Parts: sequence; C-alpha cells; structure tokens
Amino acid sequence: MLTRRLALGMFAALALVSCAPAEPPSAPPAPAAAPPPQERTVSDRQLLQAASSGDPGEVRAALAAGANVEARDEHRRTPLLLAALGDHVDAARELVRAGADPDAQDDRRDSAFLVTGVTGSVKMLEALLPADPDFSLTNRYGGTALIPAGERGHVDDVRAAVRTGIDVNHVNDLGWTALLEAVVLGDGGLRYQQVVQLLLDAGADPTIPDRDGVTALDHADREGHPELARILRSR
Repeated sequence: MLTRRLALGMFAALALVSCAPAEPPSAPPAPAAAPPPQERTVSDRQLLQAASSGDPGEVRAALAAGANVEARDEHRRTPLLLAALGDHVDAARELVRAGADPDAQDDRRDSAFLVTGVTGSVKMLEALLPADPDFSLTNRYGGTALIPAGERGHVDDVRAAVRTGIDVNHVNDLGWTALLEAVVLGDGGLRYQQVVQLLLDAGADPTIPDRDGVTALDHADREGHPELARILRSR
C-alpha cells in the first residue's frame, strides 16, 4: 500500500497550495482577469444565474433579452460551464443551441467538457457534442477529461468518452495516464475493473510507466489488486 499512500500524499501536498485543487507543477500563465461586474449587463447576470440554477426557460429569456452567451462571472465561468458544473443538461442544451463555446476555460482551467470527467455525467457529455468540443483540451493538471473520469471510476462516462476518439494514452503533468490513475487512485473494485477493461479495449497502453518507471501492472501488484492485475496481464 506504500505506492498508494505516496500517490495520495502527492495529491494532498498539491492541495495545500490553495483552497481550490492544486495547480500542476508547471502551471500556465494566469488567464486575463475577469471583466469587472459593471461590464456585465443585467441580462448577462440573469443568464449566469439561470445557467447556474438550471432553468432553461430563464436561459432562453436572458438570451432573448440580449445576454452574451459567453458572459463571465467573477471566476471567469461561462453560462455553459456553470450549467455543466451543476449537471443542468436542459440549460446546457439551450446554450449549445445559442452557440456557446464548450472549450471556454475559467480561472481554474475548467471547461464545460472537461468537468464532465469529474461529474461523470454522460448526459452532459452528449449534450456538449454538437458544440464540437476539443477533446485534447487539458485542465490545471494537464489532463484531458478522460483522466479524472478514470480516477473517479466513472464507468459510463469512460465508456462514452472513449467513443469520442479522445486520446486514451494522454499523459498529464503528474506523469499519469487515465489507466494509471484508475489503478493507482482507485480501490481495485468492480467499477475500476470495468474502467480498466474499457480503457484497454479502447487502446490504452499498459506498458506506459509513471515518472518512476512503474507500470499499471506493477502498481496493481503492489497495491494488492489481483483482479486489476489479471485484467492487465491478459493484454
């Protein structure tokens, strides 16, 4: 269990940097500051509130009143990102129809599509596909949406994400792929077994090691996850 404790310790140390989840070791330049509140019109504020609360009727009304579909709140979150964070699928669909950008990132580098890997919402993922999201876009850890989905054991979301053609072997700034995170940070139970199988079936390379040269199979053996090790050895 030493490897797992070290991995979790790394995440805990990163989290101490701020109240929000930590920045990656090589954080990009901070985005431009959000526009001051006075630059947001009344309809912009109504749209942000409607997206946050998930009211599609109010979203339509605010847009009809001239709200900017890319308005930003104090954390640079767009209406579509707020809808995605709250898993408000109907509101998100209205915003997508209005041309909202699924790749607009906030001051934590979250985007509407990226957060589906955190929430595990397949319905939201599917609602965003007509907006043609950039599947290679990365979060503050340098990872795609697939990596947090694997880490959190979101089986259905992983299944949906790999069908998009997302890079299953992307390595984040911590040196981990979705497969490595599922093995190292998961509990080895049924959900993670399914995630590992889905990733392998989609072309995940089990020989890609972490920064210490340790592969997913090595981690599975070290962590005492025999079923994960069996699945990985079958490749």
